[in-house]
Amino acid sequence: MTEKRQEESELSFVGARTSIEGKIKTEGSIRIDGRLVGEVMAKANAAVGLTGNVEGSILAQNVSIAGKVNGTVTANEKLVLEAKSAMRGDIRAAKLVVDEGAMFDGRCAMSTPQERPVTLAHPVAPKEGLQKER
Repeated sequence: MTEKRQEESELSFVGARTSIEGKIKTEGSIRIDGRLVGEVMAKANAAVGLTGNVEGSILAQNVSIAGKVNGTVTANEKLVLEAKSAMRGDIRAAKLVVDEGAMFDGRCAMSTPQERPVTLAHPVAPKEGLQKER
């Protein structure tokens, strides 16, 4: 197996009786069944299991949530909120799947990384008197 493939198939695991505070960064995937306060960054996939509880941010290619998340989730490809999940906070994903019974309270933006608009540090207000032509 090549080194790149091995990194992508690597799985990190936070067990149900484990609590972590801080930042986790992995070249592969991660599954969280315990409690995490902080940031999660995975190059591949991130999953929050049924007993998982995350307070903070999650960034990954694909994210699957079955437990609880209070924070910001960014999935570059797909985000799945499973039936018993509870998501409070903002989400951004190119594709979103919300199973019946999932709870989501927050804002949602759907776009691929290439479609995301450039955010200006100082937004420019429209000039008065300019009207769109019909």
